[in-house]
Amino acid sequence: MLGWFPGHMNKAQRQIQQALPKIDVVVEVLDARLPYSSANPMLAQLTRHKPVLKLLSRADLADPIATQQWCDHFNAQPNMRALAITTTNARELKPIAKLCRELAGHIRADRDVRVMVMGIPNVGKSTLINGLAGRKLAKVGNEPAVTKRQQIIKLENGISLTDTPGVLWPKIEDQASAYRLAASGAIRDTALDYPDVAKVTVAELARRYPDALKARYKLTELPIFDMVKTVKQEAEQPEIEVDDNGLSYIDLLARTGFDGDALLDTIARKRGGLKAGGVVDIHRGAEVLLHELRQGVLGRITLELPQDIPQDEPVRPDTLPETDDDESDS
Repeated sequence: MLGWFPGHMNKAQRQIQQALPKIDVVVEVLDARLPYSSANPMLAQLTRHKPVLKLLSRADLADPIATQQWCDHFNAQPNMRALAITTTNARELKPIAKLCRELAGHIRADRDVRVMVMGIPNVGKSTLINGLAGRKLAKVGNEPAVTKRQQIIKLENGISLTDTPGVLWPKIEDQASAYRLAASGAIRDTALDYPDVAKVTVAELARRYPDALKARYKLTELPIFDMVKTVKQEAEQPEIEVDDNGLSYIDLLARTGFDGDALLDTIARKRGGLKAGGVVDIHRGAEVLLHELRQGVLGRITLELPQDIPQDEPVRPDTLPETDDDESDS
């Protein structure tokens, strides 16, 4: 089970909550490869009374057909629009200001449209803001939690941006989402068990993009998951495992149908992970897979589709205090 919630993220959540009453439009930056998993449910609760523009960042790394499905899904929601972008492409950023004005509705002519940019760590918020401003204002890095505090940036086109630190949530209930986040780089590598994340990820890739996986690592076959290995199988739900304490959990390898352990072993052997005496360095194989996935070497890949959203998804957190929208001066 994966979890990650540093103290500065808790502080950032409070800051967002305090600033929201005066905000006209929320821009949530998502990872186009995992638009559901990279959407913070706590932010969804905080911003539920605000119009939202969903920006699917890193669209150049995602499957374009899947990205269109996600845009259609978000555009069908009330008070919401979606746009797929590459944050380093200035041309793709141009429609954002217009979309924000449309979502904001009637705003007094003598003030800016107030836009808050938010999202989880490492989805490209800082690069986006620098691109919108046309100059370097926000610190950029290729690891989570680069932005540490809120900052307000005025643009020349009548938009006032509030940048916020990336915020994860205390407990990721959906473990499939947790592994996708870990694979994408949204969680610091120091908090990960690389082989554990990689074996689930490679099994998921075998299910969704078998040809890409075979081509990259010169695999002749993709080993099927052996259901005999599962513990105390339930006849009607073979993907459910029960541990020694009687607690049930989803067996993600069983769900994909592919043997992630065997796949990772093969990749390690092929990519410099074979030590003296024939010992396989599984960690080496995990590093190769995750780094190449993040860099787009495996091709344009999306790890989830709208139909993968859990049907029994829990209600968004309702324990957060209400925001007072009466303070807005539109």
